[in-house]
Amino acid sequence: MAPEFAATQYRTSVRSDGVPPVAELRAVSKSFGDVLAAQDLDLSITPGEFLSFLGPSGCGKTTALRMLAGFETPTRGEVLIDGQRVNDLEPFRRPVNMVFQSYALFPHLNVADNIGYGLRQRRPRLPRREINEKVGRALETVRLSGFETRRIWEMSGGQQQRVALARAIVNEPKLLLLDEPLAALDRKLRKEMQIELQDLQRQLGITFILVTHDQEEALSLSDRICVMRAGRIVQVGSPQELYDHPISRYVADFVGTSNLLDGRIEKVLDGRATLATDTGLLFEGRASPGLGPGGRGCLSLRPEQIRMAHAGEAGSLEVTVQNRIFLGEHTEYLVRHAALGSIIVLSPRQAELEARGFEAGDTAHVSWSRDSALILHSD
Repeated sequence: MAPEFAATQYRTSVRSDGVPPVAELRAVSKSFGDVLAAQDLDLSITPGEFLSFLGPSGCGKTTALRMLAGFETPTRGEVLIDGQRVNDLEPFRRPVNMVFQSYALFPHLNVADNIGYGLRQRRPRLPRREINEKVGRALETVRLSGFETRRIWEMSGGQQQRVALARAIVNEPKLLLLDEPLAALDRKLRKEMQIELQDLQRQLGITFILVTHDQEEALSLSDRICVMRAGRIVQVGSPQELYDHPISRYVADFVGTSNLLDGRIEKVLDGRATLATDTGLLFEGRASPGLGPGGRGCLSLRPEQIRMAHAGEAGSLEVTVQNRIFLGEHTEYLVRHAALGSIIVLSPRQAELEARGFEAGDTAHVSWSRDSALILHSD
């Protein structure tokens, strides 16, 4: 840690197990002229967790990351690292490192020199032997031992990404910030690097903070996800919490795939709600916290929670199959109901093997359990 990292101490919030947060955003806002990029961000980040900022372009997630890194200064509010206010502390004085989307590697330096660049800037200077030892350990951690003298332009995309990670971890930061580091990789390599990132984070125990607009990436990597919209934090929770218990239409639509039926909330009682669609159909489901009758709402139903059958049963809806896509472990159907419109259904492979499947143009009947449906706040 740089010796200059000794700003004013602040009282920090503490986890239930007595562990203080490694970083905090307290009522943080950031404006660029008349544009409010981030607004009233409150977030406590746990030591050793993998946290993701998730949201569409322009939602404020990168601005939040850059304020933690020190590349942006909050317009108001406080950024704390290890209980110390760092609003005015330069990036190179913070116990933080960042991996950029472009990797930002030096093309004129070889792999070892790229990784050791930050170590060579330390004052007082580190002995060359110590630098070489730290670089060697970092290379071993990212499985690139023996590549010390390789030129950057001779490396594949995945190897360059590992070099960028090695350069970031060699300084043993408190926070490792990842700004969409997998965006430039193809799908197969992204999958491989996601696994490697998880393994690396568990091995090092460093707090990882990822910015991504890829919901699958956030769900697969994160201990917690911070969903953002229009500069605000909408919901924070584990991947399963956000998938099973979104608090609004926006979260249900952004985290995973969901069928959303808009309407009016007719009744809320004992944790359950009834919604009348705009076409007059009534549906019942679990009520989102804080939901009240009389306003607009929507029903959220995940595609894998819908059953398809050839014969109708009580409460089922008759639909027409519009499209069928075989995806290996499951089959995706797009079906259409006369009043509700298009609905996506995922049928598991085993169900397709045990019963005759469906083809485009077939009539089918869809149904779901009452507990599968969730009635949410409308945006």
